[in-house]
Amino acid sequence: MSVATVLEQETEEEQPLAEPIAAPPEGAPHKYLIAFAVVLAALMQVIDSSIVNVALPDMMGNLGASLDEIAWVSTGYILASVIIIPLTGWLGDFFGRKRYFVGSIILFTVTSFLCGASGSLSELVFWRIVQGLGGGALMTVSQAVLFESFPRREAGMAMALFGLGVMVGPTIGPTLGGWLTDNYGWPWIFYVNLPVGVLAAVMIIAYVHDPEHQQKPASIDYIGIAFLAVSVGSLQYLLEYGQREDWFDSRTMTILAITSAITGVALIWRELTTEHPVIDFRVLKHRQMWVGTLLGVVMGVGLYASVFTLPVFLQSNLRMTAQQTGIVLLPGALATAVSMAVIGRLTNKVDPRILITTGALLFAGAMFRLSRITGESGSHDFFWSLIMRGVGLGMMFVPLTTITLAELSHRELPQGTGLYNFFRQLGGSLGIAAIATLLSHYTAQFRAILAEHISIGDPTTMTRIDMLTRGLVAKGADQWTARARALELLDRQLMGQASVIAYSRIYVLSASLILGLIPLLLLVRQTKGAGGAQHVME
Repeated sequence: MSVATVLEQETEEEQPLAEPIAAPPEGAPHKYLIAFAVVLAALMQVIDSSIVNVALPDMMGNLGASLDEIAWVSTGYILASVIIIPLTGWLGDFFGRKRYFVGSIILFTVTSFLCGASGSLSELVFWRIVQGLGGGALMTVSQAVLFESFPRREAGMAMALFGLGVMVGPTIGPTLGGWLTDNYGWPWIFYVNLPVGVLAAVMIIAYVHDPEHQQKPASIDYIGIAFLAVSVGSLQYLLEYGQREDWFDSRTMTILAITSAITGVALIWRELTTEHPVIDFRVLKHRQMWVGTLLGVVMGVGLYASVFTLPVFLQSNLRMTAQQTGIVLLPGALATAVSMAVIGRLTNKVDPRILITTGALLFAGAMFRLSRITGESGSHDFFWSLIMRGVGLGMMFVPLTTITLAELSHRELPQGTGLYNFFRQLGGSLGIAAIATLLSHYTAQFRAILAEHISIGDPTTMTRIDMLTRGLVAKGADQWTARARALELLDRQLMGQASVIAYSRIYVLSASLILGLIPLLLLVRQTKGAGGAQHVME
């Protein structure tokens, strides 16, 4: 049976749009305790994703690993979690959502301890992969539980609570990781998860229950799972290491790209033609779902372009520590939290397209402000730009997530949240890979342009070299050594200036990508807040 035939049959048999999710009139009895528990679980996962990177240099020294080897501590976790994310809906039905959710938290918590107790690199990488299998469920299942626990009119508030963990976590992670590593050692970046995981698991056992509509799948689609693992694993590895291997100049990267494309197409065909798919791509037949997912990918690319580059700029160009970087980023994170709390209450009253458009404009404005940074910028130069970015993120994240899931039925919600988070994660990975490549390209390009103005025959250049040489001689260096080091310092300054210009160009591109969200909003047909009862159905 072909994909086209299946889709044609579904179109003929399809009822008018599935009845939207209808939580009890006042929501679950303990909805705010549930919210606290699931946000705690999501926050633990998000912080863990960013906290590890700060401690990698200490791990290298302690475990005797090279940079390429220690990178697998992050890569192994990411590969495992990204593969699991789209499977979370099916796994929740197969094991029971509550059992699967609690089991994932326990797995994540136990492996956190085992990661901290690891005595070798291979042991640490193994437990990080297993930890990723548990961590992949925490965000998507948390989102589905929250959406079902709150009544429709409070859906925006539910997504605002969820967004607090998702958006604030990456800011807390580096600061917390730097402090723990400096004062207690790298194992404590894993041990810190233990009390959080235990508390989250106990609260979910007490207050979260399986939905009435839950049905165990009649069979396991092993072929679909295999296609997913190969396709997503190949693509994620390509995005992680493509820049280092010069992308398609590498035979390995080319093979991975072809493998990912072929198995990706096979996965879609398999899941649309099998009776019991592990990933139900049919949820994308709802316009709100596929439009929101497309918007999420675009937002992921633009968002990660700034989230990834700014900490790198602060630490590499401005020589800030991880803790100092976290302090600079903190006002923006608090602005996001406040923005989400306010927007969560406005989603019933204001057209979400207006909120998303306003957020995109604020975010773009912040990026244009950041594009004027220099190598002499101080922490105060980032304050208002990060406040604008934080408010803009809150205004985009809450209504976009709410309208994306608004048309899904109870049965479709777990699959919908899994697919939405999966594609947003891929968008982020694509954004980071593209930005890393562009940064390298722009830096080399602008360095070559600036170098054209530096020559032995240029009086300004010679004056600068002589000044640096005299300064080094005054500090005790001999004439020849001072001259060589002066040239090295000049080259370093040249590279620094080229890097600053490259970052500036990246922020302009990031603003352009986010502004690209606005025309896509014309495809959104919902005109009231997603928490309301009115939808414009075609």
